[in-house]
Amino acid sequence: MKPQYSFADSSSMDWEQYEAASGVEIKKLPQANDQIMELYRFLPNTLFPDHQHKGPEFIYLLQGSARVDGIWVYAGWASAAETGTYDKNFLSGNKGCVFLTIYTTGSKYV
Repeated sequence: MKPQYSFADSSSMDWEQYEAASGVEIKKLPQANDQIMELYRFLPNTLFPDHQHKGPEFIYLLQGSARVDGIWVYAGWASAAETGTYDKNFLSGNKGCVFLTIYTTGSKYV
């Protein structure tokens, strides 16, 4: 089978409620192999469930602020988490946040 491309126009997609956390909405973007790309939008002061990364996770903050691994990051910041790291107490800031993430399927909630 020939390797494939996939595309999505995120500006024409609706935000969907994220099933694992209230106050979080998501746009599911293309995925390839075991890598998933998604946009997340958090209401202000929203805590995300703790989870372990099965593979690397990359985040690029587009709007607002968030606490990642105890560090406050802001629009324009990027973070990378190695395989096996735990996301604990991921929290959006007072104005919420929007970020793009790429991660490996199978991250586990703790």
